[in-house]
Amino acid sequence: MADSLPQSFQPGTGVAPASLVELSISCRKLVDADVFSKSDPMVVLFVTDPVSRGWREFGRTEIIWNNLNPDFVKKFIMQFYFEESQKLKFEVYDVDSASADLSKHDFLGRAECTLGEIVSSNKLTRRLNGPKRDSGHIIVGAEELSSCKEQATLQFCAHKLDKKDLFGKSDPFLTFSRSNEDGSFTVVHRTEVIKKTLNPTWRPFFISIRSLCNGDYDRSIKVECHDWDADGGHDYIGSFMTTVRELSRGQCAGNIYQCISEKKRAKKGKKYQNSGTVELMSCRIEKVFTFLDYVRGGTRIHCTFAVDFTASNGDPKIPASLHYMNPYRPNPYAMAIRSVGNIIQDYD
Repeated sequence: MADSLPQSFQPGTGVAPASLVELSISCRKLVDADVFSKSDPMVVLFVTDPVSRGWREFGRTEIIWNNLNPDFVKKFIMQFYFEESQKLKFEVYDVDSASADLSKHDFLGRAECTLGEIVSSNKLTRRLNGPKRDSGHIIVGAEELSSCKEQATLQFCAHKLDKKDLFGKSDPFLTFSRSNEDGSFTVVHRTEVIKKTLNPTWRPFFISIRSLCNGDYDRSIKVECHDWDADGGHDYIGSFMTTVRELSRGQCAGNIYQCISEKKRAKKGKKYQNSGTVELMSCRIEKVFTFLDYVRGGTRIHCTFAVDFTASNGDPKIPASLHYMNPYRPNPYAMAIRSVGNIIQDYD
């Protein structure tokens, strides 16, 4: 067996196998920390720092206003190493201001786990340790990402949606969710809200095919239409199912969808047709090239440095000047050129 190993092999020098995984976050039954409305939750992810062994912030989700059961669109993408114990900490906050300082916001709860626990369970549910005995739960799903590099540009409009507001029309928006292997759905995009209309036209939006279906063009996508309410209790209008393969056909009769409310259909029976229609106006799918694609494709890169000898930096003969020619160490300009040049010289 030993003879079959390459002679250059050195134990401990192998590259650790890693997979790129995407974490999706949801919370249920959070603590209501606001007096006149519901909490405005945000989740902050912490990972262990390999140097200090303490916690360092990895990222934050978006804020979802007035909602105790949020499904966050923002995903966390990280490397999963099978042979390592990658500890994670999730903290939930009720956002009270524009400050980035977490101490300025109300703490709603935290949960700790390892990335391995999330990956092995596919979807992990943990009780939050917070200000109350029952501070709710956090749900973390994980999915290995494909190498798909395509991006879709989509635009939708709707016609004759149900009127949900008592003294007005509706304020509709769309929510896109991709299906998971366990039959559940993960929110991947929300459109903007169009106020006071039953015939909205939403702005075009960009989304990676990896986020939308993880490269599987036949994967089910659920599109839900809601009437926005300021208190977070958005009224459900209806939904429909589609796939990226269907959307890729562009504007056609097959991409005009009936928005169906099962509750309303069960109530009205045969008299019910739909709660409006949603139409795909355009779909453009393009490959997104990375810097590595350009380099491997033969792109020629030439390095040029320009130095601004502004008088405001002072006389180069004075040590306080950024241009001072110190015989013992390079000046700030030379240090910057060296730092950048050492990196990009490999591509010139």
